[in-house]
Amino acid sequence: MAGENPGHTLQATSLLNETYLRLARLEKIDWQNRGHFFAICARLMRRILTDYARSRPHVKSGKKVQYITLDEAEFLPLGSSVDFSALDDALNDLVAIDERQSQVVQLRFFVGLSVKETADVLKVSERTVKQDWMFAKLWLLRKLSRGPRNRA
Repeated sequence: MAGENPGHTLQATSLLNETYLRLARLEKIDWQNRGHFFAICARLMRRILTDYARSRPHVKSGKKVQYITLDEAEFLPLGSSVDFSALDDALNDLVAIDERQSQVVQLRFFVGLSVKETADVLKVSERTVKQDWMFAKLWLLRKLSRGPRNRA
């Protein structure tokens, strides 16, 4: 949310509050560990942002949407160029290829965990996280650069 305009209707605080409210509504969760908590938070944040993106008037009206840009930075920028609906669709496709890579993207992108924190949560090495992160970013870039009609 760091790249959004100050008057943006979905602020980082609102995202965290909504995530907390949804967590509080979950019944009988058997929290296994810290990683399980972060994984659930990442999924909830992804759903909130995707639902928000799909409900926006410019998306419904069919006007041109800016697509997410991926660069070689250590993290994906959360800004106005993110099309959360397209990202959600792409992540659903990535799960079929490699579930762990999808988890790495969710933890790094939605929760903002570092490589070390992500490695701790997933119980893998930092090198594995870096490799998964690099592959997933390249795969998502390729997938998202095709546009909405050619994502097969």
